[in-house]
Amino acid sequence: MLDTWTLLIIDDCAEDRKIYRRYLLKDPHQSYNILEADCAEEGLALCREVRCDVIVLDFCLPDMSGLELFDRIQQEIFKTSVPVIMLTGRGDEEIAVQVMKRGALDYLVKQHLTQDVLQLAVRNAIKQSRLQAQLLKTQERQRLIATTALRIRQSLDLEQILNTAVAEVQQLLKCDRVIVYKSAPDTDGKIVASSIESNRTVALCDRLGAGTGDKGGRRQGDKALMTKEEFCQSSIPYIYELGLCNCVSLKEQFNTKANLVVPINLSNNGNSTPKVWGLLIAHYNSGERQWQTDDAEMLNEVSVQLAIAIQQAELLAQTQAALAKEKQLNVFKSQIITTVSHEYRTPLTSILAAASTLVKHSQQLDESKQQKFLGIIEQKARYMSKLVDNMLLVNQLELEKPKFQPISVDLLQFFSDLLEQERETIDDHHELIFKITGNHHGFWGDRGLLQQIFINLMSNAIKYSPDGGNVEFHLIGKESEAVFYIKDQGIGIPMADQENLFQSFSRGSNVDTIPGTGLGLAIAKACVELHGGDITLFSEVGQGTKVTVSLPKLFPKD
Repeated sequence: MLDTWTLLIIDDCAEDRKIYRRYLLKDPHQSYNILEADCAEEGLALCREVRCDVIVLDFCLPDMSGLELFDRIQQEIFKTSVPVIMLTGRGDEEIAVQVMKRGALDYLVKQHLTQDVLQLAVRNAIKQSRLQAQLLKTQERQRLIATTALRIRQSLDLEQILNTAVAEVQQLLKCDRVIVYKSAPDTDGKIVASSIESNRTVALCDRLGAGTGDKGGRRQGDKALMTKEEFCQSSIPYIYELGLCNCVSLKEQFNTKANLVVPINLSNNGNSTPKVWGLLIAHYNSGERQWQTDDAEMLNEVSVQLAIAIQQAELLAQTQAALAKEKQLNVFKSQIITTVSHEYRTPLTSILAAASTLVKHSQQLDESKQQKFLGIIEQKARYMSKLVDNMLLVNQLELEKPKFQPISVDLLQFFSDLLEQERETIDDHHELIFKITGNHHGFWGDRGLLQQIFINLMSNAIKYSPDGGNVEFHLIGKESEAVFYIKDQGIGIPMADQENLFQSFSRGSNVDTIPGTGLGLAIAKACVELHGGDITLFSEVGQGTKVTVSLPKLFPKD
């Protein structure tokens, strides 16, 4: 079926208009809706009422010249160029030059006019005009996209980039709302930027037809999923054409009548298949809107620029994180050197003195004294070995983040065994008290990390109770968590020191000559956090310290 073009003939000669009409209606390649005017004013009136595709204009009119009418049509009626073919009764080159300079697409002499010439001139004029209009539209689109891209990429802050993008795209597409949705593996993604405030989430299914229990692949009770057939019939078909194979029910989620969606694809380390970072979504709520191919292409081009900006921002963030980690590592190394030089000096001096005494005077020392010196060597060596172990563990916990490996743990038996081991090593000045309440079954945790929590907290409780006293261990089983606390009657911790106690190498200002590295609480806190739990401390100087640990029975999944 041929397109119908609206054509206006402005000529004061009725016979000539009749001839032009007959010629054009015989055009086998094109269909026309032909309007006629016999003077300039009537032609202007028709132009105000009807958007013409082409105008056939006589140079000589009774009320003004064709050139004057042409200028008025361009200035008063059509803001964009309309194709005009000028007709004249005589072949005047000067007139032809003036006509073409003004912007007319063709100039025909009536006495040489034939059916084929007029048909071809009109078809060419309309095609040329439409090509020019398309070129102008493309140029304007590229200008707008370039301006939008420039504004998006002016910052390396991801939040600012996304907020700029949604604001610019809303202006670019003249729509009601634009959002950026970030996908997440194995979970629903979320809206990370919106031109209208919102904190709603959008469900994204990774595979078309995923799930079971419903014909066509829809999960029962899951209204966020659509089959591919349903999705393609919705108002957002461009999502498939532009390379995203996921499905999103935006119509229900956002109560919107028209949506346009394109993926935000990041380069994938040289892989030919890009990584889908998220979606750029335009909404139109004010009424029915048929999105055009140009709209989809513009949104897609903006998404390419947005992807570049996101990748640059993420690269900067990664670089900054690496620099921060390197700085942290350097500080940690410096602290290790300082701690080793300080904490190793005293035990090493004791070891050397005891060893020297044994070497030089072993013949004069009885067996009990020899055992005493050997005991000093063993005790100090164990202290140094534990110091090295703690430093290596803190390095692993703070910088390398060891893998959490939960298994089912009988907490009552686990802590009972540890307490028995602790009783064998303490002196008579301390008494360990074990109290149990609640249900301790159903706990999953990492035994190695749990042991580190217990050993470091119990060691601190005993060490910082130099005058002895009770050290209580309370185990409290709750429905969804396990809580335990260790309470001593030791020297306590000044309030001013408590804020930084969970940081590595931090100690209370009142420890005096009690040896230590300030690593115990830092290790305990890191192990608790790997369980997804909390650790708190309450202490008063001279009254003792209570450290409470709360751990979920089942480790929460991200």
